[in-house]
Amino acid sequence: VSGRGVGMDVVKKAIEKLRGRVEINTRPGQGSTFVISLPLTLAIIEGMLVRVGRERYIIPALAILESFRPSREQYSTVEGKGEIIRTRGSLVPLVRLHKIFGVESDFEQPWEGLVVAVEHEDKKMCLLLDELLGKEEVVIKSLGGGLRNNKGIAGGAILGDGRVGLILDMSGIFDVARGNGRPSH
Repeated sequence: VSGRGVGMDVVKKAIEKLRGRVEINTRPGQGSTFVISLPLTLAIIEGMLVRVGRERYIIPALAILESFRPSREQYSTVEGKGEIIRTRGSLVPLVRLHKIFGVESDFEQPWEGLVVAVEHEDKKMCLLLDELLGKEEVVIKSLGGGLRNNKGIAGGAILGDGRVGLILDMSGIFDVARGNGRPSH
């Protein structure tokens, strides 16, 4: 009894943290019914928390293929195509997140920073960033009117230290990188 009660208490506290509630109805000989109610606007995603300059962003985990520090030999430029990174036998376009979002990066050269290879609709791209901070489950919060229509941002999340991290929208990042949208600063 103790083990199940302690476990249910943890579940109840986690759901209440998300502004939800748990109801348990038990009938002897018939079983128990558990009803979990959550706000309709609630969405939780698993993502990689990354840092670019002083800002923090969340890359959805489902989009991530790998992360690595590229060597000088893996980096090159192709006329008319821009910067590329050679990874796993493929040439993948490099996107500098600091340029998309208008923030200052710690590093200028790709081999000084980190690269996260991402995929969206069978297209690949390498995102240049300063630091990987870890994997987190975050609650997506919608953004106010001024930020709502910016390409590349799906929403925000309040991080453990109370700061806001912007959740990257891979579709928008790919559009901005291809020149089909305006960056959001």
